[in-house]
Amino acid sequence: MQANLTQLNTLSRATLVKQGRRLEYFTILYNSLEGLIAIAAGLLAGSIALVGFGFDSVIEVTSGTALLWRLRSDVDEERRERVEKVTLKIVGACFIALAVYVTYDSVKSLFYLEAPDESITGIILAAVSLVVMPLLARAKRRVAAGIRSGAMAADARQTDFCTYLSAILLGGLLLNALLGWWWADPLAALVMAPIIFKEGVEALRGKTCCDEGGCHG
Repeated sequence: MQANLTQLNTLSRATLVKQGRRLEYFTILYNSLEGLIAIAAGLLAGSIALVGFGFDSVIEVTSGTALLWRLRSDVDEERRERVEKVTLKIVGACFIALAVYVTYDSVKSLFYLEAPDESITGIILAAVSLVVMPLLARAKRRVAAGIRSGAMAADARQTDFCTYLSAILLGGLLLNALLGWWWADPLAALVMAPIIFKEGVEALRGKTCCDEGGCHG
């Protein structure tokens, strides 16, 4: 009976890991496309927030690739723990890189009064991501809870930040397009920087929501 339960748990974990890999493949594909569009549109419009959003997509791709490595190591329990710690640090470093980049470009834009042009492409992209990212983050949290992976939970948190950035970006672009409030664009990007940085530091220290029982679907 005990052997059957162990086999069932193993199969259940294997299914969750497989789901996790599919989610990370989707993350890599979606964010690669999103990043290319955002950076191109941002450079054309002179939008710091839009370029920063594209850079966030690049970081999401890096994080997703690291998580694929982590999930492929799940079968070997000893190796799994070792890879988990390294992956968590990679995700943490990605958070910090994003915070530094957004802060630098936002302050630079505000200092030099660099007003962006309107970007319909950016508005559409932000709106689409505002729908896709919460669903993706929720699915990742479910897998993270099932396999007790702090790295996966941190990656889900990073996807949450992509949702927040999508909302802030959309607001900034709309305010610029409708009211001409050019400063809303870099200011919107700047709002998230300290929060992202804090998450990065916690991930580097190995602290995640899973440590506090917060990995829920």
